[in-house]
Amino acid sequence: MHADEQAGVITRRQAVAGGLTEEQIRARLHSGRWQRASAGVYYTFSGEPPRLAVLWAALLSAGPGAVLSHQTAAELIGLIDRPEPPVHVSVPSQRHVKPVAGVWLHRRHRTPVAAPAREPARTGAEDTVVDLTQAAKDPDEAVGWVARACGRRLTTPERLRAAFAARDRLRWRDALTAAVADVTAGCHSVLELRYLRDVERPHGLPAGTRQVRRQQRATTYSDVEYDPFGLVVELDGRAAHEDPGHDRRRDQASAVRGRMTLRFGWADVHHRPCESAAAVAVLLRRAGWQSRPTRCGPRCRLPGGSLGC
Repeated sequence: MHADEQAGVITRRQAVAGGLTEEQIRARLHSGRWQRASAGVYYTFSGEPPRLAVLWAALLSAGPGAVLSHQTAAELIGLIDRPEPPVHVSVPSQRHVKPVAGVWLHRRHRTPVAAPAREPARTGAEDTVVDLTQAAKDPDEAVGWVARACGRRLTTPERLRAAFAARDRLRWRDALTAAVADVTAGCHSVLELRYLRDVERPHGLPAGTRQVRRQQRATTYSDVEYDPFGLVVELDGRAAHEDPGHDRRRDQASAVRGRMTLRFGWADVHHRPCESAAAVAVLLRRAGWQSRPTRCGPRCRLPGGSLGC
């Protein structure tokens, strides 16, 4: 029976095709054995429906050609960590689909292609990322999806580059294309991208090595290492303080290897990039860097002393 393969969800058409009469369907609904999810779609059990059943109900309500997409597809592939309402479903633009409570319908001129061998049907990783970038409120949020997807190894920069190129209309094309290139260099978050673009490059700092893997008692990754100069830069995003012990362990591991650690947060990189560059430059110069930082522009706040430190 279809319900066994659809997390306990079935459509009226499927139930009738399986041998139930309209009277039997109504009796099961009236007794509470079944629940109505939406018009013509039923939960074949009582009680609160689990998340997977909710997703199946939304998909079946949208009918043929529908796929889960955007944040809902991201949830299924592990791009986001917890469900975000509403359920997002993409349907071919030529189909008329009645609105369903709790479901956000996206009509697409290009027929959405479901990821192969995935149930319930959803967009593939690359299409999901592209969809999310186009629904983002600003370029930073859009670029963040690119960095996160590659950082979690759900796709590759090469595949995303091809997915972006395949879209005729694409907001922030230049920014997204540049982001793919920087992700290839090892930037796995918006903060890491910001550090590269606003701190390191425009101030003439040497190119750091990103996502350096270290194996001690546990595997750790350094955000940026200036290996010849014994300096590590760690970039603390929004989730940085969820496990302060993890930060301490990384810093201790760096100290054991004779590395000094600078730790920057969002405000340091976004609002004070010049001052942050100066701090990095001072330590690099003390460790033997022969060059000097450069001003990023006429309004650069790079302290004068750091230029010749």
